Amino acid sequence: MVWVRPWAGTTYCALAVASGGARFSCEGPSMSTSVSAAETAVYLARLPAGLQAKAVAYTQGGHWLLLWSWLVTLAICWVIVRSTLLTRLGRRLSARRSRPGLTAFATVTVFFLARWGLSLPWSSYADWGREGAYGLSQQAYGDWLGQSAVNAVISALFSGLFFLGVYALVRKAGRWWPLWAGALAGLFSAAALIAAPVILLPLFNHYAPAPGGPVRKAVAELAQSTSVPAAQIVIYDGSRQSNRFTASVSGLGSTAQIAMSDAMFQKGASLAEVRAVVGHEIGHYKNAHLLLLTATLTVLFALGFWLIDRLYPRAAHWMGLAQTTIGDPAGFPVVTALAASLTLLATPLINTVQRTIEMDADTYSLNEVQDPEALISALLKSADYRAASPSALEEALFYDHPSIAHRIDNALAWKRQHVSAAVTPKDRPVLR
Repeated sequence: MVWVRPWAGTTYCALAVASGGARFSCEGPSMSTSVSAAETAVYLARLPAGLQAKAVAYTQGGHWLLLWSWLVTLAICWVIVRSTLLTRLGRRLSARRSRPGLTAFATVTVFFLARWGLSLPWSSYADWGREGAYGLSQQAYGDWLGQSAVNAVISALFSGLFFLGVYALVRKAGRWWPLWAGALAGLFSAAALIAAPVILLPLFNHYAPAPGGPVRKAVAELAQSTSVPAAQIVIYDGSRQSNRFTASVSGLGSTAQIAMSDAMFQKGASLAEVRAVVGHEIGHYKNAHLLLLTATLTVLFALGFWLIDRLYPRAAHWMGLAQTTIGDPAGFPVVTALAASLTLLATPLINTVQRTIEMDADTYSLNEVQDPEALISALLKSADYRAASPSALEEALFYDHPSIAHRIDNALAWKRQHVSAAVTPKDRPVLR
C-alpha cells in the first residue's frame, strides 16, 4: 500500500495492490471514491465502440511488448558476448595504457551503440511501425530514424559517463559499491531533470513561447503558485512524433517549463480542457512528484546493483563470460541482461508508484481548476491509446497511469463533494 497526501488538509489516499487487484481509496472528510460504476459507464459510453476495441488491442499488445523487448535485449547481449567485441576492445585499450576509467567509458559507449544497431529492426516495428499502424503517429520513417540515432548517441555517451563512475565505485568502494552506485544514479537522474528542457528536449522538437491569448493567460494563472515563470510556458510540435493529447511540466528550478503539445489543439481542445490538463501537470511539479520518482528510482537502483552483484557470477557463466568479474567492463552485457530482467520484475512496483502520483496530480487539478467535467472530457480524448476499463489485475501489473475509468471515478467523487464549488458544465469554445 502506498499512501499519498493529495492536498493540504486531513484527507489521505491510498492505492492498495493485493491478489484481487488494485483499489484507489481516500479517507477523511473531503472525498470518497465510492462512485457508482453505472455513473462512470455513462461517460465511457461516449467513446465509439471501434475506438475502444482499437485501444484495447493497442494496450494489450503493449503488455506483450514488455516481454518481447526483454527477450530481444537478452538475445542482443548474447550476440555481443559471442562476438567478443567488448573483450577485444578492452584488451586493445589496456595494451596501450592502463586506464580503467577510459576502458569502462569506451566499452559501455560501444555496447550501447552496438545494441541500438542490432535492435533497430525490432525498435522500427515497436516504436515506429506499430504507432503508425494504430493511427497514433504520422512521422516519416526517415525522421524517426534520425531522431532515434541522435537519441542513441546521447544515451550511449550519458551511460558511458555514468558507468565510468559505477566501475570506479566497484574498484574502490568494496562491498558497499551498490549503495554508492544508487546514490550516483540519483545524482545523474537529477542532472537529467535539470538539463532536459534546456539541452535535451530541443534536440527532438521545436519549442516556442505560447502566444498571447486566452490559453497563455489561463496557464499563467495556474502557474502563479509555482516557480515556473510565464516566459517558460511553451507549445511544441509534439504532433511530429505522436497525435497524443498531452502536456508536461519538465525541468527543475530555473529550468522548469510548462509545455503543451500542438496535438492537443489539433484534437480540438477547449480552454477548460487545457486548464484541466495543465493543472494536472502543474500538480506533478507542485507536489514534487519528479523528485519522489527520482528518490524511488535511487533506492531501486541501489537494490538492483546489489542483486546484480550477487547474481553476476552465475549469469556470467551461463553467457560464456565466466572468466570476468563484476568489475570487468567486458562483462557489461551480463550486467545489462540482469538489469533488464530485474526491471521487468519490478515493473508492477514502479507502476504502482506512478499510478499513485498520477491520481494525486488529478486531485490537484480538480482542487485548483474545479472543473471535473473538463478533466473527464480531456481523459476521454486520450482513450485512443489507453484501454479505458481494464481488469483490476491488468491495471495493477501493467498500467503506469490509473485507468480512465478510475480517473473518472475520482473526478465524479470530487464533484459530489464539491458540487457547489465546481464549474457548471457548459458549452466551451474550441481553440484554433
